[in-house]
Amino acid sequence: MADQSYCHRLQHDMYFLTSNSRLNEQVVDKIILQLNRVYPQILSNAEAEKFRNPKASLHTRLSDLIKHLQKKGDRHCQEFYRALQINAEELYNDLPSRKILKTTDSTEIDTDKEKYMLSDRGPVFFLACFSVAAGFALFWYCCNSGIPEQLFHPLPSHPPWFRVPVGSEQRFLGGRTPEDPPADLDLFSHLYHSKGHT
Repeated sequence: MADQSYCHRLQHDMYFLTSNSRLNEQVVDKIILQLNRVYPQILSNAEAEKFRNPKASLHTRLSDLIKHLQKKGDRHCQEFYRALQINAEELYNDLPSRKILKTTDSTEIDTDKEKYMLSDRGPVFFLACFSVAAGFALFWYCCNSGIPEQLFHPLPSHPPWFRVPVGSEQRFLGGRTPEDPPADLDLFSHLYHSKGHT
């Protein structure tokens, strides 16, 4: 409906305008006079007098006026809508073609908003998504490539000969006693004596 001409819109609204006496005599006269006085004229003086003739019913005169404007062209129909909006704004807003236009405009606004939200995320958002995906892929590769799981275990917080008090005694972890020197001290002593030192 947004791409249709004013003539097509007027054809769509014709039944609404001519039914149930939505337009009274006074409003129709104002519309006709405005179309007669606008420059350049939409209705000549003779045409204006014809459509204001009280001998014909209001329904007949309004129907004939709309058909006459449709034959004249799109600009004539556009001026009719302008006159209708000035003299009967509430009725103008309730036209079927207006409601369709509002619905179409709302849909276009929502679509543009959604596109803006997608583009507004920018490269940082997609870079973060890529980093997360790469991290998961690396983790999956490590889990399935035969890497010893010991690599993933935390290092001990103290060496195996670390002294831990137990009751009233002090013992070394790993089964050693305070009198047992660490293995590295035994190695040092062996090297020292092998070189001839006493």
